[in-house]
Amino acid sequence: MSRRALRRLRGEQRGQEEPGLGQLGLEPEQAREEDEEEEEKEERETRLLAAGKGSRGQIPAGEQRVAARLREQDLAGGSSEGAVPQETKGNGQRDGEEAQPDQMPRMSNKPRKKKKKRKSKKTSAGETLEDNELEDIDSLLEKIEDTNGLSQQTQSGIITDSRPLLYVEHRNLNPENELKRYFGARAVLGDQRPRPRQRHCARSTWLTAPNNTWPRYSRTGIAMQLLDTRRGVQHFTFEHHREYQQVQFKFLDAVESMDPNNIVLLLQMNPYHVDSLLQLSDVFQMQEDQEMARDLIERALYSLECTFHPVFSLTSGSCRLDYRRPENRAFFLALFKHLMFLEKRGCPRTALEFCKLILSLDPENDPLCVLLLIDFLSLRAREYSFLTRLFQEWESPRNLSQLPNFAFSVPLAYFFLSQQQEHPELERSQARERGSQLLQLALLMFPAVLMPLLDQCSVQPDARVTSHPFFGLSAQVTQPPALTQLTSLYVGRTHCLWKDPAVMAWLETNVHEVLRAVDAGDPRVKEAECKRYTRYQRAPRNIYRHIILSEIKEATAALPLEVTSQPVMGFDPLPPLDSIISYTRPERTNPPANESTLSLFFRSLLPNFNLQGEVRHDEEAGAGQDLNQGVNRLMAAMRDMLANIQFQEPPRDDNPEGDGDWD
Repeated sequence: MSRRALRRLRGEQRGQEEPGLGQLGLEPEQAREEDEEEEEKEERETRLLAAGKGSRGQIPAGEQRVAARLREQDLAGGSSEGAVPQETKGNGQRDGEEAQPDQMPRMSNKPRKKKKKRKSKKTSAGETLEDNELEDIDSLLEKIEDTNGLSQQTQSGIITDSRPLLYVEHRNLNPENELKRYFGARAVLGDQRPRPRQRHCARSTWLTAPNNTWPRYSRTGIAMQLLDTRRGVQHFTFEHHREYQQVQFKFLDAVESMDPNNIVLLLQMNPYHVDSLLQLSDVFQMQEDQEMARDLIERALYSLECTFHPVFSLTSGSCRLDYRRPENRAFFLALFKHLMFLEKRGCPRTALEFCKLILSLDPENDPLCVLLLIDFLSLRAREYSFLTRLFQEWESPRNLSQLPNFAFSVPLAYFFLSQQQEHPELERSQARERGSQLLQLALLMFPAVLMPLLDQCSVQPDARVTSHPFFGLSAQVTQPPALTQLTSLYVGRTHCLWKDPAVMAWLETNVHEVLRAVDAGDPRVKEAECKRYTRYQRAPRNIYRHIILSEIKEATAALPLEVTSQPVMGFDPLPPLDSIISYTRPERTNPPANESTLSLFFRSLLPNFNLQGEVRHDEEAGAGQDLNQGVNRLMAAMRDMLANIQFQEPPRDDNPEGDGDWD
């Protein structure tokens, strides 16, 4: 208990008497100075307790240590004075209540001036040990947030990631944070200050930042519903209300018209219609207007995020969406196209976070096959540990080594880990050895990757590699078409990562090791050949969908005719064959395709003319009756046209002196 509280208790016991300072063994001025120190310590302790409880509901460890140290000092000071027995409260005064002014010891004005001087000297001379440990409230709150975070930091400084594999961080969804890490906040933001958002864009979102130039947001008619929860996994779906369904029907009519202006008119009336934004973004991308295409994709993401269910979480990794439902496909496609723009913009870390988000929405089926992309983004973002962890955890259930991109990218990740100087020498040598082993297995399994990869890197192989039939032209010609699509996709996407001279030297060493194994008759060669011809007969539909969305010409050229011959729409490329349809489009009375030239001519002159008439109810009607009806309809249309023709009288000139031509 502090001295100040002890004196208050004694004052209560003695009524109006002042506590004698001589009984405490202190001089008056010394007692006042210690009172000031006691007040400051109590004030600090109260602030710390309030900050800790107000932020998280519990006191952080750092603040507990400081408060405990203050209490120890108080107890040490109180023990030197001797124990004072507590007595019952009297005079109607509560415990902790300050005495009245006439009950407090009277002080002159002189000690008050000394108090101010002492404070100024203390602040000018420097802070004490306790003041050095007590920082500003804002910094303490930041420490509280750091200690309660999900990442745990050990004493050696290495952060051990115990989170789920597909955990998504909100801060990594913002590309400006990544650009600030690369170039600094001043280079990214410049001299412009953050402006307050306008009213129509005041809603806070994680996927994209709303632009002030966008139209005012209002309810679009889309909602998200929770279907069920199974084994801790929540299944959601988007739903289209009746008004949104009507807009969707108009959008399909605009797409069938093959005129982008009709989609523009539809967006003017419905500025947040998602499928229209996706389709028009492809149009601007074909016109090489990347900025406008990216803006439309971000607007589509903003529109969908505003309809999220309150329970739907982007970061938990336990929320699912079924791609078989047409209402959910727009969200998948918008996320994929957004991450492609982020990768082109130079934000691979943010693109990787969006890739993890897409994979977490349906990791079992992977409708957009982002597993063919996540390795490239991990290498670009230098997240080598994440890629190796993904391979270790998913190799057994998913057999990732049978995909060419994982077979080559994982060894490359181990090689890059071996080049990092901050790791111990033993770990670096182990990573290099592990990478060499996996690379040799990849070359044995997919020999057709080597020559196109060297060609893309503008590297001429030596004579031994060129003349050997294992890596020759026959390896590329004899492999199945589905494997050709995968290898072309990987080479066209990731060849830039292999251009490093150190990587090329490491690749050359392992290529010669593989050739020695082939010449020695290694049984792994025959085993890999059998796997190639039995496992890659036909690619699934999600791989075709991924190749179409990636727009890599080497892979697109390898697509089968059955895919390239059918029309592919940007808002729904290659829909699943087992789609779950919730509502259907009403049938339209389309004009027959076998109209004659005369009929088309009359239709161009007379829009109301229809030689075929309405839907026939009697299919067995005679040809003469049909001809008579067609002639009657033609005559009726001609009469309507002649009745609507109005002849305008020539303008008369009231000036008789004019030299007009009219008499």
